[in-house]
Amino acid sequence: LTPYPMKTTTLFLFLCVLVGMTRVAQAQTDEAQVKETLLNYLEGGTNQDTARLNKAFFGGVLQMNINREGRPTASTKREFMSKVRVGQKLDRTTRIVAYSIINNAATATVESEYADFKYVDYLNLLKIGNDWKIVSRVFTRAEKDELPVSFGTGKAPVAQKKPTARPKPKYNDGWD
Repeated sequence: LTPYPMKTTTLFLFLCVLVGMTRVAQAQTDEAQVKETLLNYLEGGTNQDTARLNKAFFGGVLQMNINREGRPTASTKREFMSKVRVGQKLDRTTRIVAYSIINNAATATVESEYADFKYVDYLNLLKIGNDWKIVSRVFTRAEKDELPVSFGTGKAPVAQKKPTARPKPKYNDGWD
């Protein structure tokens, strides 16, 4: 004798499963779209393709780095695009190092490796309407073999046990 008829309970469970499946499907769609945006940025840059670069960026995107004199420098999407040499493919390899997505925000690390060095980019993305766009870029020049240092695993730190003094002997052997 339940307060809800079996049909109502079954319908409720079906709707819960459907909502869960929809969220999983949306997450997979978002992942594919974020990857596509990152590839538009990387391949658009390599191939000096302004159409692909424009697909990747939102509006006036702010980009920052530390220049060779050690000062912060900023540029806009327009300034970045003015340096693109259409039709002149760059001799570099690129890769997506990592990305993270939650709701309508994402962050990614990508690398562009040249003959003597590489650029490491930290990108922030937002889902604007139905499209994922890069809204900010922070980058640095690094040695080819230089790896980023990562902190934080998202897990709580594990408490360490304090070491005890000398353990008590199990029996008195006469040496104490």
